Amino acid sequence: MTLLERLGDGLWDPWLLGAFLLLGLYYSVRGGWFPLFGLRLWLRTTLGSLLRPRRRGKGRGLTQLQALSTALASTIGTGSIAGVATAIFYGGPGAVFWMWVSALLGMMTGCAEKTLAVRYRRRAADGSWQGGPMEYMERGLGLRPLAVWFSLFCVSASIGGGDMVQANSIATALEHAFGWNRLVVGVVTALLTGVVILGGIGRIGRVSERLVPVMALLFLAGGGVVLACHAAAIPGALSRIVSEALTPKAALGGGMGYGMAAAMRYGVARGVFTNEAGLGSSAMAHAAAEVSEPAEEGMWGIFEVFVATLVICTVTALVILTSGVYQESAALSAIQRGAVDSSMVGSALSAAAFSTVLGRWGGPFVALCLLLFAFSSLLGWSYYGEQGLRYLTGTDRWTGLYRLAFLGFLVLGSVGEVGAVWQVADICNGMMALPNLIALFLLAPEALDLIRRWAEGLRNKL
Repeated sequence: MTLLERLGDGLWDPWLLGAFLLLGLYYSVRGGWFPLFGLRLWLRTTLGSLLRPRRRGKGRGLTQLQALSTALASTIGTGSIAGVATAIFYGGPGAVFWMWVSALLGMMTGCAEKTLAVRYRRRAADGSWQGGPMEYMERGLGLRPLAVWFSLFCVSASIGGGDMVQANSIATALEHAFGWNRLVVGVVTALLTGVVILGGIGRIGRVSERLVPVMALLFLAGGGVVLACHAAAIPGALSRIVSEALTPKAALGGGMGYGMAAAMRYGVARGVFTNEAGLGSSAMAHAAAEVSEPAEEGMWGIFEVFVATLVICTVTALVILTSGVYQESAALSAIQRGAVDSSMVGSALSAAAFSTVLGRWGGPFVALCLLLFAFSSLLGWSYYGEQGLRYLTGTDRWTGLYRLAFLGFLVLGSVGEVGAVWQVADICNGMMALPNLIALFLLAPEALDLIRRWAEGLRNKL
C-alpha cells in the first residue's frame, strides 16, 4: 500500500465515512425524511420550474439554472464516469450500493448547505452574490478558524481534486480513444479553460448552462442504448451490488475478496466526490444565485444529488457490471500485486463497457462525454478555488496567480498516474469536508427551521 493510500484510508475509513452517513441520517430524521415525503414540493420547485418560462434576476448574480448548471458541472463530471469505474474496481460492485446510501442521506445534507449558503451570503463590490461554507462558519457560528481551515483546503481540493482529476480523465480517455499525446491534450485543455475562467463566474455560468443539459442527455442516451442491449444482465448486476455491499468478505477463491469495508470506503468517498453533499464546494455556486428564499435554493441541492448520483452514476455502474468487461478476480489480483495500470480502471474501464455495444465508437463516445463533463467541471472548481483564496486573503489581488497555478496543475494532472491522482483527490476532499460537516451539525437547528417554514408556506399556497 502506497503512502497516499494509507493517508486516504486513514482519513476516510471509518472517520469520514461515518461522519457523512451519520450527519445525513441526522438531517434526514430531524427533517422528517423530506426528500422522500416532500418529493412533490422539491420536484415542483426544481424540475417544474425548468418547464416554466425562466425569469432572469435583476442583479448581477446567476440565474437558478446557471447556479445549478455550474454546480452540476462539478458534480456530474469525471466522477460520474471515471469515478464510478474506479470505485467498482477498488471496492467491488458493493461500492455502488454505498454510493446510493450516501446519495439518499446526502440529499438532506445538500439541501441544508445550500440553504445556509444563501442565508449567510454577502454582496461583492461588483454587486454579485458571494458565499459558501466559509461565510456561514464565520457569520453563522462566529468560528473564523473553521472558515480558514475550510478555505485553505478548498483551494487545495480545487487543484488536487477538481483540477488534476478532471485533466487526468480527459487525457486518459483521449489517449485510449485516439492515441493522442496526454501532454498535448493537457496543454490544449488548459488554454481553453483559461479563456473561459478569465470571464469570471458570469461566463462560467453561461457556458455551464449550455453544456450541462446537452452532455447529460447525451450520456444518458448512450447508456440507455447499452443497457437495452444488456437488459437480461441487469437483475444479476443489481443482485451483486446489494449482496456484496452487505457481505463481510466476498470471497472469490484463494482468500481474495473486497469485503464490506472496501465497498463502503470507495462507495461513500466516490459518492461524495460526485454529488458533493457535505463537501461544501457546490454551495458556493448556489450562493451566487438570484433567489430570495434560502430554502428554495436548498431544493436544488436535493435535485443535484438525485441527478448526479442516483441517475448518472447508476447508469455508469450498470453499464460496467452488465457488459462483462469487469472481472473481480483480475481486479483484485492486480490490486494485490500493485500492477494496476490506466487501461484497467477509470475512464478506460467505462469505455470498454460502452464498446461492447457501440463497438469502435465506444471509446470516442466516452471520450467525448468525459471531455464535456470534465471541461465544465474544471470551470466550476476554478471558481470554488478562487472563492477560497479570496476569503483567505481578503482581496482579489492573487486571483491571477491562482489561475496560472490552476492551469499549470491541469497540465501536470493530465500526465499523472490515475490511481495516485484519485488518492490525492480523496485526501483533499476529506480535509475540506471536515470543517463543513462540523458547521452543518452546529447549524442544523437553523437550517431545518428555514426548510420547515418555507415548506409549510409553499404547502399553504398550493
